[in-house]
Amino acid sequence: MAAGDSPALFAYPRGRVARDHIYQATTGQAPKTAIGHKEYSGAALVAELQPDRFAVERQHMVETQVRARGISDQRLLNAMATVPRHEFVEPRYRDQAYEDHPLPIAAGQTISQPYIVALMLDLLQLEPSSKVLEIGTGSGYQTALLTQLAKHVYSVERHAELARQASDNLSRLGLTNVTVVTGDGSKGLPEHAPFDAIIVSAAAAQIPPALFDQLREGGRMIIPVGPPEAQELQLVRKQGGKALVVMREGCRFVPLISGGDSA
Repeated sequence: MAAGDSPALFAYPRGRVARDHIYQATTGQAPKTAIGHKEYSGAALVAELQPDRFAVERQHMVETQVRARGISDQRLLNAMATVPRHEFVEPRYRDQAYEDHPLPIAAGQTISQPYIVALMLDLLQLEPSSKVLEIGTGSGYQTALLTQLAKHVYSVERHAELARQASDNLSRLGLTNVTVVTGDGSKGLPEHAPFDAIIVSAAAAQIPPALFDQLREGGRMIIPVGPPEAQELQLVRKQGGKALVVMREGCRFVPLISGGDSA
């Protein structure tokens, strides 16, 4: 896929290919409903691209929870107005899919508050040519947004159940530029490094050295750091091989579990 091309949503083909613990979302030819990078135009864009029953709620989420809080990147707004968050939550929570709070998913994990997802993605300043590492796939919602903003996404999920679920969700929506791997997120994916950006959806006690090593020079990482009662988002930039860290908002994430830790 060339930089700038957009993977398709709402094709609903099946095509998960399982090889060892890697799930590659695959589809055939992209349908005519593929998302374009046209200028965001409010409800008109959503109505044109996705006449689903959640469109109004999704539009309201973008306007009141994301744009109103200072997120202005057009590509990110487009992605959040397009990707169906309700497809990534359990059926019993679908009526809450576009509300301003996190929701529980399988394996005792959560899908983050929409604004926190938007903030973290905005801080990465992704380009259409970016290669991204995501730690913590969850059900795949943030992963789906990343596919709209980057050239390819590698996502690591320690829970095999969630990795399979996310892969199915992404494949069902026709997203092709993503590879979901079951593994220890704290170790990253050195075989695919370096990455232009790394996004970590679990809190670490400190910045994992393996992840920083896999960040390219000039790249950015966004990661929650600290104990449960005092976590904060940290934006890490790699300059001259050293970490330049900017403290951002307070937050609360599930802990990042390394290979030797218990679940």
